[in-house]
Amino acid sequence: MGDRTVVADVADELARRVASGEYEPGGLMPSVRQVADEFDLNRATAQLILGRLESYGFVDAYRGKGFVIRDVRAEGGVDVYRRLFRLSMPAPEIAADMFGNIVDEERGIALEALLAYTGSDRGLDPAVLKDAIDELEVLARGTDPDPGKMLAIELGLLRRLLTALGHTVQRAVLNSIGEMVLEVPEAVEAYFAVSPDLHVLVWRALVAVWESDGGPSQAQLALFEDLFGMYHRKVVARFEELVGVAGQESDEIAGHAATA
Repeated sequence: MGDRTVVADVADELARRVASGEYEPGGLMPSVRQVADEFDLNRATAQLILGRLESYGFVDAYRGKGFVIRDVRAEGGVDVYRRLFRLSMPAPEIAADMFGNIVDEERGIALEALLAYTGSDRGLDPAVLKDAIDELEVLARGTDPDPGKMLAIELGLLRRLLTALGHTVQRAVLNSIGEMVLEVPEAVEAYFAVSPDLHVLVWRALVAVWESDGGPSQAQLALFEDLFGMYHRKVVARFEELVGVAGQESDEIAGHAATA
């Protein structure tokens, strides 16, 4: 094992202790000597590890005092939240709560983008969208669909819509959400709590609406929003199941989709 891997692994272990509350905000992180002793490292490597925790935003360094633990949940930005989410997997309740917040934020951005694009001049070339959807369908109908690749394609579709709409801040937040989800296998799998084929069906239906002259009726829009909400509840329920939290959402989406 190289020093670089040791630094990353030990930094993640110390960050996990902060994330779990084992090390409390305002307290001191173990010293360079203590880290070196606990993990059987030389002091130069231990110093690198504590420096990495500072770069993560988990501690602040004070000359003559050491590394003081930050209240990362209250003060942390998107990068800190991303790391907290990944490190929270051993604590199912915390992980599920964080994932629920991630899904709520993603849902808001995605729904706004889809509805705004539907009501806009729709400047994107439909062929570009159809190519991505074709790629999604090939993956969805394969013998062993790769949920990570499928989710990346869907994020790419949303990114194109946000770019066409000029929603640059929302695009940046969506990109960060994508990074958070894609590095946690349980989160990726949860986004396919319903059949991957249904994802393809929804995207094809959206493109058909965007290519039509009349656009969707109010009833169709209301049904779409209802389906969208149920889908995301199903995603959260699937994640809770995967990480070991009790309670699952009943299977409603396919029945509603059949009547759409």
